[in-house]
Amino acid sequence: MNTISYLRQAGTAIRFLLLATLVLGLLYPLAVFGVGQLAAPFQANGSIVKDPAGQAAASALIVQAAADESGTQDPQWFHARPSAVGWDPASSSASNLGPNDPKLLEAVTANRAAIAAAEGVSPEQVPADAVTASGSGLDPHISVDYATIQVPRVARAHGLETQDVQELVDKQTNSGLEAFLSQPSVNVALLNLDVARLAANRD
Repeated sequence: MNTISYLRQAGTAIRFLLLATLVLGLLYPLAVFGVGQLAAPFQANGSIVKDPAGQAAASALIVQAAADESGTQDPQWFHARPSAVGWDPASSSASNLGPNDPKLLEAVTANRAAIAAAEGVSPEQVPADAVTASGSGLDPHISVDYATIQVPRVARAHGLETQDVQELVDKQTNSGLEAFLSQPSVNVALLNLDVARLAANRD
């Protein structure tokens, strides 16, 4: 290969590299960013929700569990599902315990008894998601049944009417295509923010 031919091919490669860098490294990301901001700005910016004071409080995609160092969740709020990582978004993971693992069965039994006592219901009324962790340990959704048995406790803690808190649960129960593809569920992060707003307005 002579020098001229080599330089011609090198020039072609450099021009292609510059073009690809411009299109794929700049124009395409900017186009995707622009479409996201126009079509779904809430989702594109992390699904951030605000507290009653108007400050960014959480992402609607990640559970926000108010819990102490022992893992006990604050009784004045709706509780999320158990988490193998203590609801830490930096450590998303499952417990990796199989359905027949004695440790899992012991944890489920203990969780069911504790939740039944806290909510004033029988162990049979405690739904499965209340005693089992999600695959990520960060799922913000709980079943409608689990949210419903927590309503009296949360209402008492904030001095609210049970019916008003139940209406918040109904409001945050998903519907439409999302519910059709899985099952109706309630976003705990959004629900607790609604409770905070209702309590603030009452005060």
